[in-house]
Amino acid sequence: MKIRVSAVVIVLAAAVIGIGGYLIFASQFAPKNNSIIVIPKTIDPHVEFWQVLNQGVFAAAKEYNAEIKIVGTASESQIEEQIKLVEQAIAEKPKAIILAATDYNRLVPVAQRAIDAGITLITVDSGLEGGVSASLIATDNYAAGRKAVETMKGYVQGAATYAIVIFVKTSNTQMDRENGVRDSLKGETSVKLLDTLYSNGSEDKAYELTKELLREHSEIRGIFGLNEPSTMGAARALKELDPDRAIKLVGFDSSMNEISFLEAGILQGTVVQKPFNMGYLAVKTALQAHRGETVKRKMDTGSEVITKENMYTNENQKLLFPFVGK
Repeated sequence: MKIRVSAVVIVLAAAVIGIGGYLIFASQFAPKNNSIIVIPKTIDPHVEFWQVLNQGVFAAAKEYNAEIKIVGTASESQIEEQIKLVEQAIAEKPKAIILAATDYNRLVPVAQRAIDAGITLITVDSGLEGGVSASLIATDNYAAGRKAVETMKGYVQGAATYAIVIFVKTSNTQMDRENGVRDSLKGETSVKLLDTLYSNGSEDKAYELTKELLREHSEIRGIFGLNEPSTMGAARALKELDPDRAIKLVGFDSSMNEISFLEAGILQGTVVQKPFNMGYLAVKTALQAHRGETVKRKMDTGSEVITKENMYTNENQKLLFPFVGK
């Protein structure tokens, strides 16, 4: 509980303001004229991934004396609203925009307008069609999807029916992770993979979809939850409808509640990313690119699989509790 409170205190060092259906998250380091505007997929305070990424942003802002403004929507499914936020950011003429695109294709035109306006564009977590940004800083999500399958096979052997619960259909992150899972299972004749369920980044929707799935498919042996809300919703449904723990769940990301499900044996493993590193490197790279320095077109920040068996190692504790020591 102490760690959770610490996380909340750190996040609330910045002010969250609701305006017209959007959320504006203003850094304590930011004066009125912001030099970098950060637009994550959401600023939903219940999704700890983005909270940790924002702390990486704040840490880099302090170190490099950058002026930061973070704006976002209430959920990852608000694609049109995110487009409007990018348009508003362009009008403010910052040095750089850091964008976690909710849609692989639909954000491209407005992203190109930012570049044409002389604004440095960095994508973080999720990229854009054509790789239009100066740099993409993200997990290798295809490899991470394959890691999820390798983990599942440690708990489920032989013939099996699997399901995937994932977030927004048009997100580049989602597509890569799902392709990693499906390609890893391709050609296994004893394996059946059901149609993907889309939670739109909502834990409650993932919960309802998983309950319906379990009622319709008693043969299910494993579920892949490919982001934090999808994993949490699936875990809640399994806790309620699978008391014998016969169905295995492999998820993504880390939150206090996910850790509890891991300890309880409801969640067998989770692919943990490094969002603090993403946020930190995004700011550092944005400043370098704005100065005309050569930056890598793509940076893989890495991921690790954490299970109940290895969750107590020092290195994995740092990943599970990223606010500690930052």
